[in-house]
Amino acid sequence: MGLPNASEDLSSEMEVDAFRLLFPLRYFERHLSESIRPDARPLGKARDTTIALGAVASADGSALAKIGSTVSAPIVVYLPPPRTMLAAIKMEVMTPSLESPDEGCIAIDFHMPPICSPIVRPGRPAEAAPVLSKQLSDTIIRHVNSVHHTGIINLKELSLVSGKAAWMAYLDIYCLDADGALFDAALLSAVAAFCHLQIPVVSLDYDGKIVIMSEEQKEEKSETKPVNKEKRKLTLSTIPFSLTCILHKSYILADPTAEEESIMETLVTVVLDSSGQLVSLYKPGGSVLAYTSAVKDCIALTRQRVKELQNILDEAISSMEID
Repeated sequence: MGLPNASEDLSSEMEVDAFRLLFPLRYFERHLSESIRPDARPLGKARDTTIALGAVASADGSALAKIGSTVSAPIVVYLPPPRTMLAAIKMEVMTPSLESPDEGCIAIDFHMPPICSPIVRPGRPAEAAPVLSKQLSDTIIRHVNSVHHTGIINLKELSLVSGKAAWMAYLDIYCLDADGALFDAALLSAVAAFCHLQIPVVSLDYDGKIVIMSEEQKEEKSETKPVNKEKRKLTLSTIPFSLTCILHKSYILADPTAEEESIMETLVTVVLDSSGQLVSLYKPGGSVLAYTSAVKDCIALTRQRVKELQNILDEAISSMEID
């Protein structure tokens, strides 16, 4: 007696999948009219987020950020894979520039290997990678270089010996699983990696050069002059967080999936710092105009998201300290 019902359920599910494939916009708009999305999220809700610090043992600072559900939902819904970003920081000693003898530098690069998405082809760089690298650099480095040093890092903290040696922080962000709003996950992994970063121990050798001390060298008695006797963390003041939203007709969808981005093309990314101040607003085209009311709604959603992300980051830092 149960077989006909099972067959009908399967047939109905196939019809829904076919409708979704043939008429994706109509499929989504049917959900939007009910103020719900195919993955069962309300329109203004972002996906669940986790942060793991210290994901790369060989890096001086690293973090793995996942945005998306990895568990079964209580009802049958489509759950895309979580966006996964791995950020790692490697510190190297450099000679500072003549213009900034008391400051170090930060170099940021974003990578999209073929494993992250079926649209990324082997042997061809992903079109989005350089765009995101530039966007991340603009957000992090410009925020760092603010006039009153109210950004993530005061670059003077990366100085070792004025005019002779400073730190170069190489931040590499790898997209391991791409499913929409890549900038949000990339920025989150980057700031988490900076929170985990520990500046290596360095000393002056006989020739007056800065050398990085290994764990074995630190344990041995050395006649070199220490510049810093133990690893230290950078002082982080305000931290930027972001939220990407889709504007479609009168609807605003927070934290869109890749499928939603491909169907409804008008995106707005708002970046706020941990104090709620606006850092940047990015709208890369799209057919829907970003009216003042829509922008205010996006900023309001971002403020809620910033509180969530700050709590998640604080919990990750606390767990790391306990371990």
